[in-house]
Amino acid sequence: DTPLVAGRWQDAGARLRRRLPGAMQDWLYDPCSLTQRLQQACADTFSVRVLAQRRQRPMPDERRLLGMSEREFALVRQVQLCCGDQPWGFARTVVPLGSLAGRGRRLGCLGNRPLGAMLFAAKGVRRSRLQLARLVAGDVIFEKAINGLTVIPEEIWGRRSLFHYAGRPLLVNEIVLPDVGYCQFRPLSRSRQAA
Repeated sequence: DTPLVAGRWQDAGARLRRRLPGAMQDWLYDPCSLTQRLQQACADTFSVRVLAQRRQRPMPDERRLLGMSEREFALVRQVQLCCGDQPWGFARTVVPLGSLAGRGRRLGCLGNRPLGAMLFAAKGVRRSRLQLARLVAGDVIFEKAINGLTVIPEEIWGRRSLFHYAGRPLLVNEIVLPDVGYCQFRPLSRSRQAA
């Protein structure tokens, strides 16, 4: 197998899974939210650190996935998912302004509460197939995700998927940072996965 092309998002299938580093397979292919996993691994010191939340034009590949025109703006939220003071994950959420209507208004008022908890608890939320990427220096999401790390990795791994909340789309990128490799991945029980 040839190495994965850095920065290219690909549909997550069994063939791609075999090409990932062993430690990343469970984290990236887990059906639950990354936030929920990190909360479980970190226990009482888990927190969400908001780096930025503002209206801006999405990146071209994000725009295409969301079916947006080049001129449209979205609410872009970038957060670190921390255990104590150490970032273990990074999330970038892109919400078209039209998705902030009705029940979707909640998406713009999260503060330091995790988005994953809201999405996975809401009834009727649909999630598209996962896409995965290997991210390296020079990639916009790589540069945002490594902010504040004391040791800069050569590569990081991420997943993304479209969600439909209250019938409207949003894109969630979840990046696993190197320090998460120190915590053991433990699958949740089926009852907790449904929560």
